[in-house]
Amino acid sequence: MRALVIVDAANVVGSVPDGWWRDRRGATERLRDRLVSCAAEGLAGHPGPLDIILVVEGAARGVESVPGVRVEESPGSGDDRITELVAETQERTRLVITADRELRRRVVELGAEVTGPRAVVGDR
Repeated sequence: MRALVIVDAANVVGSVPDGWWRDRRGATERLRDRLVSCAAEGLAGHPGPLDIILVVEGAARGVESVPGVRVEESPGSGDDRITELVAETQERTRLVITADRELRRRVVELGAEVTGPRAVVGDR
């Protein structure tokens, strides 16, 4: 079974000081597009192919899924939706990408692995 990677879009987009605040949706679409190659090729410690879910909230709602990356709109807190997804998928390896300390704590308690935004955005 493929590993599941759940990406905290707001946190990862916010980790790159590239003017994302002027166009949150556009920044999220750029992240989504970068994730397509990660789905095919994998990430450090997690060979591809991977199933990737990009969790969006707020102004980033409306970003569409593409082959390799499913976009999940959170009706409220993105952190709550990510925690729900981790809890719903206990039977597989789960990797959450975020720098949010409280979210990291919550998902690790549910057995997920965690890594920071650099796993997908590098040192930009």
